[in-house]
Amino acid sequence: MSKQQKRPLKFGYPEKIGLYDPAQEKDSCGVGFVANIKGVPSRQIMLDAYHINSRMEHRGGCGFEANTGDGAGILIATPHSFFQKIAEEELNSELPPAGQYAVGNIFLPVEKGERETCRRVINEIIAEENQLLVGWREVPLDPDGAGVGPAARMAQPQIEQLFIVAAEGLEQDQFERKLYVIRKRFTHRLRNDESLAERKQLFACSLSTKVIVYKGMLTPGQLFPFYHDLTNHAFETHLAMVHSRFSTNTFPSWDRAQPNRFMSHNGEINTLMGNVNSMAARQGKLATDVFGDRLKDIFPVIDADCSDSGSFDAVLEFLLLSGRSLAEATMMMIPEAWQSDINMGHEKKDFYEYHSALMEPWDGPASIVFSDGHYIGAVLDRNGLRPSRYYVTHDNKCIMASEVGVLDVDPANVKLKGRLQPGKMFLLDFEEGRLIPDEELKQNISNKRPYGEWLAQQKVMLQDITSISEAHSLDAEDTLQRMQAFGYTTETMQFMLIPLVTEARDPLGSMGNDSALACLSDKPRMIYDYFKQLFAQVTNPAIDSIREEVVMSLTCFIGPEGNLVETTPEQAHRLSIDHPILSNQQLTNIQHMDCQGMRSRVIDISYNAVEENGYLNTIDRICEEATQAITEGFSFIILSDRFMSKSHIPLSALIACGAVHHHLVRNEQRTQIGIIVETGEAREVHHHCLLAGYGADAINPYLAFEALWQANKEKLLGEMYSSEDALVAGYKKGIAKGMLKVMAKMGISTLQSYKGAQIFEAVGLAGEIIDKCFCGTASRVQGVNFDVLIDESHRRHTIGYPAKEGDVISVLNNPGDFHWRSGGDLHMWNP
Repeated sequence: MSKQQKRPLKFGYPEKIGLYDPAQEKDSCGVGFVANIKGVPSRQIMLDAYHINSRMEHRGGCGFEANTGDGAGILIATPHSFFQKIAEEELNSELPPAGQYAVGNIFLPVEKGERETCRRVINEIIAEENQLLVGWREVPLDPDGAGVGPAARMAQPQIEQLFIVAAEGLEQDQFERKLYVIRKRFTHRLRNDESLAERKQLFACSLSTKVIVYKGMLTPGQLFPFYHDLTNHAFETHLAMVHSRFSTNTFPSWDRAQPNRFMSHNGEINTLMGNVNSMAARQGKLATDVFGDRLKDIFPVIDADCSDSGSFDAVLEFLLLSGRSLAEATMMMIPEAWQSDINMGHEKKDFYEYHSALMEPWDGPASIVFSDGHYIGAVLDRNGLRPSRYYVTHDNKCIMASEVGVLDVDPANVKLKGRLQPGKMFLLDFEEGRLIPDEELKQNISNKRPYGEWLAQQKVMLQDITSISEAHSLDAEDTLQRMQAFGYTTETMQFMLIPLVTEARDPLGSMGNDSALACLSDKPRMIYDYFKQLFAQVTNPAIDSIREEVVMSLTCFIGPEGNLVETTPEQAHRLSIDHPILSNQQLTNIQHMDCQGMRSRVIDISYNAVEENGYLNTIDRICEEATQAITEGFSFIILSDRFMSKSHIPLSALIACGAVHHHLVRNEQRTQIGIIVETGEAREVHHHCLLAGYGADAINPYLAFEALWQANKEKLLGEMYSSEDALVAGYKKGIAKGMLKVMAKMGISTLQSYKGAQIFEAVGLAGEIIDKCFCGTASRVQGVNFDVLIDESHRRHTIGYPAKEGDVISVLNNPGDFHWRSGGDLHMWNP
């Protein structure tokens, strides 16, 4: 039996295979901290941390072996006196004062040769960065005494400590950035070295002058007995952050145990894929003096195999080391529900609005504790969907955890207690020796710069854009032909579009769906029918889009983003829209605008019906045109299928949008341009959600407007709409309500976070389509490839534009999607 077969969990998570995809790994956990408010280190803080984590064991998980945990860990301020003694006794070295050296716990391969290779490469990189290597120390472990289970032992890496001293004259913050570069360099180099069979074992738990992390695939009760350092009486600290992991229906591993390098997380990032893609795309425009030309050594900011918590931690670390404060970076990533809060001060609201132009929220239920050694704090998501309670005692101790009762506290010793409220934050400042409450903390951060003035100068509102050009009228001569070519049916009008306007909501049905899956149907189906919406489940709650409307928002900035690490007025120069659906006039205004440097380019997504490989060639062409538009300084591209005719067949707007979006993400250009879709194809809430989920910033469903206007003239809408604007407003209201409901079903509050998050699963689409247009989407049952999509596209086009004039049909088809019809699609229950 091979080594890999004997040690199945050795490299962390299994590879993507069959129905399993490691990208879906998430967890939900217990989190907490204890700290001396005055910053005085003591052994008692360590003992308290042990009790806190042990009493949250029920919040962690274990496998079929009760003694193999999902993960437990602790982050503490670097115990200077302890490591001084260790360096003298074990490394025969004398450490400089605190802040001038770093210690990190490193997971290494078990195989001796590979471990020596890793050490050698790390030592070389330290020397190349002109820092001084003190030495390596094998961390004393006791898996027998801790009672670590067989599965955890099988996966256990070699754990060693790395000691580095700063070059002479290097300030602590500069040294921290140098350590970041060192860690990124050796991580990227070694984890991508295919000559190392155990390369995935390499992992730096931490490498810092301020904090150190001890963690592993353990239960909370095993953590201290496993690491001898933690039970040493000389091991003292003024803060300790603990975590007990519950890997929700996923695999545990040593590296994904928490705390991470700066934070611990109880919850789930529901918008993870969108956040990760956006961060990768931003790298193309990132520039900062503090790293200079070393940025290339840091990228990617988020490593490919990070969990949702690890991804959050990676971005938080980057923002912190790029010059932002810990609290400011956290406010950017987890903002309050500021859009509808009438009681929020304008300075704080201006801060949140300005930073929403730089980054979308990392949305989902979250209780996050963060620390850089100088501060420790906590924040709750805008919906308050994870518990966080805290105590402050008269003897200057602050205790925060997922629940009360984690530490015995004499009631007479309690000075202050409470719970963290939705969107709120608190911070312990050890230099000032006090707890800074939410309002004071955020007010100080918000008042640092004149964000309100910058927004007033730079923000562009949709209503501010005017055009002398007239929009397309809803009275079009070929509306019926185009409706047929885009797959409209009588059921589309009767059951979907008309109720959407008359009832101002997404139509409801109660009898289930017994029609064939799109991939099994012999009728030409829309690409949208191959996707199913995901929903919150297990430990991840949905929200109520009606009763919790105050925390939800469709308002977004669209267009090119600025440099994430800069804070200048120009970062706010983006177009603000309050609804993703654009009227014809609004689209025309954007199409012809030249407002403060903002311009747009229309990209035709149709191809000649007789062109060989026209469908696939057009996908490549529009991707190239999108890149060219960025090069030429355009702010928006408009992907349009209005050029459809008898001789020209359009790509599906979803295929076009997804292909362009992922093309730009791969080229680190996505945040440099806005994507607007002008399409006759999208009409239902599900269609718009898919377009937004795969990168569309705004959508103009012109044919849906035309179809409804025709229905209005035929008095099918009940009350007659006197104007096109009123009809469009009614449609937009129904779509808004429907999109908010879909977002809420997945526990997502803002459209800004939902965009690009790909909260869908494909059923029956082949890998070639997923990789080209919907990268990262699960399609566990494959089959339908581009050939089938091309054939279905041609069949739909022929219905609207038949080869012979005599074959033109003057009414919409009724395929029996909802109700059985003779000659229509098959149902499970047929007469």
